[in-house]
Amino acid sequence: MADALKTNRSILVVGGGMSGLSAAIEAAEAGFQTYIVEREPYLGGRVARMNKYFPKLCPPNCGLEINFRRIRSNPLIRFFTMAQVESIDGEPGNFDVTVRLHPRYVNEKCTGCGLCAEAATTEIPDPFNYGLSSRKSAYLPHEFAFPMRYVVAPEVVGSPEAKAIESACPYGAVDFDMQPQTFDLKVGAVIWATGWKPYDAGRISYYGFGRNRNVITNVMMERLAANSGPTGGRIARPSDGSDVKSVAFVQCAGSRDENHLPYCSGVCCLASLKQTTYLLDQDPDARATIFYIDIRALGKYEAFSNRVQEDERVTLIKGKPGEIIEDPSTGLVTVQVEDQATGKILREKFDLVVLATGMVPSTAEDPLPSRTACDENGFVLPDRAGPGIIPAGCVKKPVDVASSVQDATAAALKAIQATFRR
Repeated sequence: MADALKTNRSILVVGGGMSGLSAAIEAAEAGFQTYIVEREPYLGGRVARMNKYFPKLCPPNCGLEINFRRIRSNPLIRFFTMAQVESIDGEPGNFDVTVRLHPRYVNEKCTGCGLCAEAATTEIPDPFNYGLSSRKSAYLPHEFAFPMRYVVAPEVVGSPEAKAIESACPYGAVDFDMQPQTFDLKVGAVIWATGWKPYDAGRISYYGFGRNRNVITNVMMERLAANSGPTGGRIARPSDGSDVKSVAFVQCAGSRDENHLPYCSGVCCLASLKQTTYLLDQDPDARATIFYIDIRALGKYEAFSNRVQEDERVTLIKGKPGEIIEDPSTGLVTVQVEDQATGKILREKFDLVVLATGMVPSTAEDPLPSRTACDENGFVLPDRAGPGIIPAGCVKKPVDVASSVQDATAAALKAIQATFRR
């Protein structure tokens, strides 16, 4: 035990999404110094971009705000945004981690007044809304951002616009002298919770994503339905902003396909059923058609699934669309599919098509900076992640939010145990 007490009892959590936040809070509330390193300028991950959870259909900001309150009140938690881990060396109980911090160009004096954004003129694509809108070069990541601090895009640094942005701030919060910097953290264990990203629908050429204006992905649909989204919560056609009366949800868009993602993400069926309720709540006269291979919504979600499917405005067709074509003059999108129940080839027109793309682990493109084994799809193999490095949430396998939180709690316990290893 004497040797164990010499180890470092602090824990690093990489990723500030729901898994990372949960793991960090659990570890800190157990008495361990905890650090969160997050690549984005805000905490909350992809959950912060969601409109509602299933099956209760409540907004995610409620759960996030509770976590943010716990972070603010706990002196054992420190977090770094716009940061990433460059290297991990050492062993359980004694890791040496190098972190790179990218300049935000706005310091802690920021009050969130927004005067810098008023002075900005350059418009840049808004990744928070998945490119459905643009934002100023000086911006707040989103209206519930934590920390509530503005960011200035590096594209305008050194320009006359940058001087105008700096002059507009009465608090001296805009700081263009900020430079990238690195620093070291000494920790006893590392929890890797960098989450997931949606599969690139542009790779599915026959669905025409990026070419067909009114073909979007399920994550984009989430932002269209959100009050904080680009349309203020109104589900509208991207091509012309007109009302949407009919939507086709295409399941397994790239998933369970040896040419794209061979696995099932497990949550896409439920996501489409949930998004069907967005449409029908907005317009009682609208209709939704779900093209599916099979609906995977079992266990505690079965009642929710049945309730949506029993709505007479919802049609389910067993079949995977082979082609999606948009009429450039009307914006209507034709979906061609073989109905497996009847054997007939169907061609139906819709105002909007939503592709249910799967979950790709962040580690597929951004592997851990350590000797960590992943499977052929980029998911971290828990038993081969390396001593003292614990994967959590969607970097291990596709899971829903509730399962991510449960897994994060387990990861926090494993990390605590790892700090005591001799």
